[in-house]
Amino acid sequence: MSANDPHRAGLFPHRHLLGIEGLQPHEILGLLDRADQAVEVSRQVEKIRPVLRGRTQINLFFEASTRTQSSFEIAGKRLGADVMNMQVAASSVKKGETLIDTAATLNAMHPDILVVRHHAAGCAVHLLARKVDCSVINAGDGQHEHPTQALLDALTIRRHKGKIARLTIAICGDILHSRVARSNIILLNALGARVRVVAPSTLLPSGIDRMGVEVFRDMKEGLKGADIVMMLRLQRERMNGAFIPSVREYYRFYGLDAEKLAYAKDDALVMHPGPMNRGVEIDPAVADGPQSLIREQVEMGVAVRMAVLEALAAHLPNH
Repeated sequence: MSANDPHRAGLFPHRHLLGIEGLQPHEILGLLDRADQAVEVSRQVEKIRPVLRGRTQINLFFEASTRTQSSFEIAGKRLGADVMNMQVAASSVKKGETLIDTAATLNAMHPDILVVRHHAAGCAVHLLARKVDCSVINAGDGQHEHPTQALLDALTIRRHKGKIARLTIAICGDILHSRVARSNIILLNALGARVRVVAPSTLLPSGIDRMGVEVFRDMKEGLKGADIVMMLRLQRERMNGAFIPSVREYYRFYGLDAEKLAYAKDDALVMHPGPMNRGVEIDPAVADGPQSLIREQVEMGVAVRMAVLEALAAHLPNH
């Protein structure tokens, strides 16, 4: 079946991926099924598939990124795309060019897919999606969403547990500043998981309980009986004020170590979106231990981004 087959396009009916919010459970599962296939492709000696041959992918990152940008680059190249990483720090944006002007400039280059990370929550990627003729993928927008991270986390969980539904998943740490937490909460709830958030009151968004999660302020209580313990990075660069007394105190009460992990199920698995602050959110022995899936998450990231690019390729014009 070709990338432009209308029946294939029906499997994922959206031209853009701007967030998990708004996706139907079967659409999420379809992307995970595609990603499962992409894992096998990535493990072969010959990794290149011609899905995006002749297409141009621009990675436009207004915020620094290592894992996300590099995995989108690898994913695009494995699908045969011409990939350009736009260096925003050296671009006209730093000289005062507006986002609309940037969109017009990029549109004149006729890209097929635009991968965007931006510090503005919820508006920048949506604006670009309206102003350009190509497909847009949200690679993280402020504290709003990070859809491909949630998808890769779900893929990692499903490959180990065989399902998402009815699992108890504890998301722990800096919930307030985390787009990863928001996308994961939406996705995991959509697929029938029991979602908990565990954090000090200062790092919990107001109204978080309305997102369909159980809220815990005590780490040991929050981890009791959990199948998955998903730690979050303490995002000190987004903090304007005293959200925690000290890093040492934070680690004492909310850092994941062997003692706290013992409250979860015996076969509980540990995740972290990276980059990790070892000794702040997580003990190095746990991060590198037998229950950790952290390195595998990186591999799943490439597979998920291949799946998303392939799904959107079905909507690209033939001319």
